[in-house]
Order: sequence, then C-alpha cells, then structure tokens
Amino acid sequence: MKLIITSDIHGSALSTELLMQHVDKEQPDFIVLLGDLLYHGPRNPLPEGHDPMRVAELLNAKHEQIIAVRGNCDAEVDQMVLNFPCMGDFAELDDAGRTLFFTHGHVFSPDKHPELNAGSFFFSGHTHVKTNEERNGVTYVNPGSTSLPKDGSKSFAIYEDGHVTLKALETGEEITL
Repeated sequence: MKLIITSDIHGSALSTELLMQHVDKEQPDFIVLLGDLLYHGPRNPLPEGHDPMRVAELLNAKHEQIIAVRGNCDAEVDQMVLNFPCMGDFAELDDAGRTLFFTHGHVFSPDKHPELNAGSFFFSGHTHVKTNEERNGVTYVNPGSTSLPKDGSKSFAIYEDGHVTLKALETGEEITL
C-alpha cells in the first residue's frame, strides 16, 4: 500500500497545487490529510497562496482517494465544501497486519493515544515539525506542514509497505532527520 500523507495545509492553494503534482507523480493508493485543511487559524499568518475554495476544489478532485481527519482549525462549515468526510478525530488502516493510526495531534498525540502493537505507525500533524522515530516498536511520524512549517521546510510523507520517507514539497527530494 502506498500513501501520501500531509498535514496543516491551512488554505494554501499554492502548497496544495504542489502536493497534487507529487500525487500525480507518485500515484498513491490513498492521500491522507491529517487536518487543518482550509483555515489558517487565529495564531497563524495567512499562508502564501491562501485560497481555501481553490484548496477545496483541488482536494475534491481526488475525493475518492482521500482519508481525512479533523484538525483543531477545522470546523463543520469546512465539511460543507468538501466531498469527503473530514470530521473524525482519527482514522485507521491495516496494511499487512500493521496498524496505521492517523490523527491531527490535538486530541491524540505521540504521548497520548490508544494502545498500538509493535510494528504499528502513528501519524499526526499539528506541530508543523517533521518527525520520524521509533519508540517501543511503534513508528511515530509527523509529515510537517505543507504551508506553514515551523522547522524551515514545507514537507509531506510517503508511506509504502512499512517504510516512511519524508519529502520536501518544493523539490520532492528526500529529507533526512
């Protein structure tokens, strides 16, 4: 199974257009959105290319491939313009016996989540800071932010068959932490 995982778009059409170029190139089975899709939030500046309706249009074009969870900046009104469910606090997939747990990070976090077996993956956003680390047999991944990174570079993640790669949004180059 191949996934593109992103978080914290915050209404940036520019970042979403770049992300969709990677989607077209990588051809994932699913696109996982870890919340904060359309609104930038009261503590964030407007991201470059802020255009929430364009973001909705771009995401809706891929609605059949999208798995999404609610971020702390997402609201019921966002669901009115999106053609895929995005109000759940978490989602799960099974990949060859590995649990893939997806959440934004404000309800569940790397330090507060349901029990996960060794070999599982916990994906969350919210902090806008990339991580990819294993603890007690569980891999914790934060793809960073596609629009408002707090660690210097816009990014996303690719999960494929039990392996995660972090990639730079602008170039698609692999990021090593």
